Amino acid sequence: MPKVVGIGETVYDIIFENNRPIDGKPGGSVFNALISLGRLQQQTAFISEVGDDTVGKIILDFLAQNKVNADYVAQFDGTKTALSLAFLDENKNANYTFYKDYSAQKAPHKTPPITSKDIVLFGSFFALNSTVRQQVTTLLDTANKESAMVYYDVNFRKTHISKRHELLPALIENMKYADIVKGSEEDFEHLYDEKDPITIYQKYIAPHCSTFIYTQGANGAMVFTPTYSLHVSSIPIVPISTIGAGDTFNAGIIFALLQQNIAKDTLCNVQQHEWEAILQQAIDCATHVCMLYDNYITVDFANKKLDLFR
Repeated sequence: MPKVVGIGETVYDIIFENNRPIDGKPGGSVFNALISLGRLQQQTAFISEVGDDTVGKIILDFLAQNKVNADYVAQFDGTKTALSLAFLDENKNANYTFYKDYSAQKAPHKTPPITSKDIVLFGSFFALNSTVRQQVTTLLDTANKESAMVYYDVNFRKTHISKRHELLPALIENMKYADIVKGSEEDFEHLYDEKDPITIYQKYIAPHCSTFIYTQGANGAMVFTPTYSLHVSSIPIVPISTIGAGDTFNAGIIFALLQQNIAKDTLCNVQQHEWEAILQQAIDCATHVCMLYDNYITVDFANKKLDLFR
């Protein structure tokens, strides 16, 4: 069975609304996607680190409960798990404050074997962080060598705008490794002050990666390939929280790719109607999570999705 190998940060999210904490749960961009994929009964493996503390144990237990292989999650003596405070605005979008001792961050040591049937998922600041950069690129080199599909979520937050020129070389290198680059409207405003998706694809993505997924929140999502582009609309909702929406969108894309047996060597053959169905699957997952305070799809929602493929 193909597996999804994710590498990324692990945090404990504390959600605030009207300046009051209302919920707390394990999180992290790749982490959230893998939890959803685990609930969708996909084989997963996570490469990360957690603190040698109670919160770290909570996170490891949560991974196990959701059938995400945590054999590659390191715990270093004397370290503390990172915290993320997410403050919801009137539109239920989050502004983040992170509490992490980056000087104490170490690269996890172990990585799982990779095959041509696998998908490697990475992104966010973790994929740009010099402390763990070597391990990230080593994993990506292995993925490329073994002809595994590589999915890169840019996920460039506003808090890193002041460092964008410093981080751009690593970000561009990530795109070159990737078979699919996914980014949001906000990502490219932060990076390039650009909102036109055609310009973004032609100028900033296509020179490095031929397949690009562009998300526009309530306005839906687009996919660009060398031969065509298409748009799929979102479902109108009144969201409760958008914190896990992008991560769950990624899970929906990857789940759909796996269900259709699309691998690196067949990605270029995907037809427009197939991409339309893939995007719709991802939008369904993201919409569901926007109606929750959770960062991942519920088990009940996952089971209903699985029933459609049985």
